Amino acid sequence: MKIAIAHDYLTQFGGAERVVLSLMKAFPEAPIYTTLYDPDTTFPEFRSADVRVSPLNKAGAMRGNHRMALPFLAPVSSRITIDADVVIASSSGWAHGFRTNGRKLVYCHSPARWLYLTDEYLGSHGASSVIRPALAALRPVLKRWDAQAAASADRYLANSHVVQERIKHVYGIDSDVIFPPHRVDLDGSRELVPQIADDWPDFHLLVSRLLPYKNVDRAIEAFNDLPDERLVVVGKGPLAAQLRSKAKANSLLLEGIPDAQLRWLYANATALIAPSHEDFGLTVVEAAAFGTPALALRAGGYLDTVEPGLSGYFFSHPKAADIADAVHRHRERPLDRDAVAEHARGFDEDAFIGRIRNEVDLLMAGAFADRKHPHPA
Repeated sequence: MKIAIAHDYLTQFGGAERVVLSLMKAFPEAPIYTTLYDPDTTFPEFRSADVRVSPLNKAGAMRGNHRMALPFLAPVSSRITIDADVVIASSSGWAHGFRTNGRKLVYCHSPARWLYLTDEYLGSHGASSVIRPALAALRPVLKRWDAQAAASADRYLANSHVVQERIKHVYGIDSDVIFPPHRVDLDGSRELVPQIADDWPDFHLLVSRLLPYKNVDRAIEAFNDLPDERLVVVGKGPLAAQLRSKAKANSLLLEGIPDAQLRWLYANATALIAPSHEDFGLTVVEAAAFGTPALALRAGGYLDTVEPGLSGYFFSHPKAADIADAVHRHRERPLDRDAVAEHARGFDEDAFIGRIRNEVDLLMAGAFADRKHPHPA
């Protein structure tokens, strides 16, 4: 049986890309099809994979900023044709539209945020003033394309219950939930970050892409008002300079750190700050694997991954005051780190791989024939 993996674009370090790494482990012979790939800006494990790219990948500027490729991604995705018995499409907007002569299993991180949750995705910062009118003009065409792409799937899986509801609302398609796995190597080497280890023995951690809807600015505002607390932000994105200018001396922004340093940060943080509305929110589970609890927004995928009072505390709004209140609550009632780590074991990679392999077997056996939506992408 020929298996292939599809993914929107491999140009960044993110939870969706980590899922593709787990799919590679589940199906080590499978090639990976994608629109854009930059080995220098995503996980190094992809260098050893059979990554097959679209002609769009020749445009270096688009590899560096996939948002620039927005007007081209739908037609390019429709021209990618995969010869396989089963294509597993890891998709948040494009890979579900790749064509195949076999069956298509879509693992959906979310229906396209930029199409259905535009204001949340773009925010009010920087390039949004340029992208927003272009997206408004393209939206009717892209929605038609997206509906046809979704209908071409034989089977949909959601990465959380909130995404499951969104798939039903947007596409009218029933799906089942398989939580994405954490892939942190608990036994891997840990490399301390000197400027933190020496000066900040006690710190909070936030791991996120620096995008408007991630609410990193609200977390920095909260710690600006907590002079006795420390915040380490790990991530990169278009808001980096703006966030650095806003942060006081008790917040530190890092980007491009090796996994060994990230493991050390996860293991030594007092708590992980998770202020955005995530479809799943993998960093919460990664931190929990090291026994580090989460202070998370009561919304989205965190409702699946955080057990309040056991593995973390919720706050109700992505506002500085709410985040600061959660920090105070955890200081007053710190959580047991062994219990947090035990909670994380329910999201390990072996469980994910077993379920995905089972889904492929069921699909080939025709178990979901009644769910097929026979419309070409």
